[in-house]
Amino acid sequence: MPLAAIGQICSTSSLTHNLTQCQRLIQKASEAGAKALFLPEASDYIASNASQSISLCQPITTSPFVLGLQQEAQKHSLPISVGIHEPTPSNTKVKNTLLWIDSCGQITQRYQKLHLFDVDIKDGPMLKESNSVERGPKIESPFTTGLGEIGPLICFDLRFPEPSLALRHRGAQILLYPSAFTVPTGKAHWETLLRARAIETQSYVIAAAQVGFHNEEKTRRSYGHSMIVDPWGKVVAELGGEEDGKGRGLDVGEIAVAEIDLEALEKVRREVPLLRRTDVYPEIL
Repeated sequence: MPLAAIGQICSTSSLTHNLTQCQRLIQKASEAGAKALFLPEASDYIASNASQSISLCQPITTSPFVLGLQQEAQKHSLPISVGIHEPTPSNTKVKNTLLWIDSCGQITQRYQKLHLFDVDIKDGPMLKESNSVERGPKIESPFTTGLGEIGPLICFDLRFPEPSLALRHRGAQILLYPSAFTVPTGKAHWETLLRARAIETQSYVIAAAQVGFHNEEKTRRSYGHSMIVDPWGKVVAELGGEEDGKGRGLDVGEIAVAEIDLEALEKVRREVPLLRRTDVYPEIL
């Protein structure tokens, strides 16, 4: 059975530093025999404010971060899923995008984040992603990989079951949630939501996450705890993170791997069939 690898990093405003982190993870995933590496949301950079985010953003055709990952994918014959930023035509906001780079180093799939993280948490962070990020226009259909049919989503999309149900309806076997979850929301909901999405769609869920403080001012901090969940809702791979109860630390620059067993997935779907009452409520397409 093929292995999926999740990689955990702490992106800063330095694209060079972030590329170096990812190159090390690619090497580790290749040595582990993984058939694909999944990297977090915003792997290219995490900015301190909206204006910095826009100024750091580059087209994928010239971004040294993206070009570097394409070279590594080709070098190791390893597909890479990675969250990055792309410019918008107006150049007043950016796109929060998930790319699929195939084993030849070509970008063959992209998805733009649908739901933006606009929150003000008591005694926690206030973040308004919509100040600098443009909402995605649509759910992209699943695409074929050596691991199975992949349905791409990003971070805050996790809180909405509709996109994952639509992707399952379209044939997805694996759902992606590359993320940069805050610590308060991560502690409260991260694992619960990932397992819920896996159980209700009877799919693998792969969620590579950012971890730790992203700037010297310590104004942005991510929860970590990257994980892979199987279609029965079992966590089959996990890294550490902030406030980790198992003593694993932050696991910055580490990978975890899990087998993707599509026969087991089909067994779950066959033995616990989800027969929807679309005569009572509408099908999510």
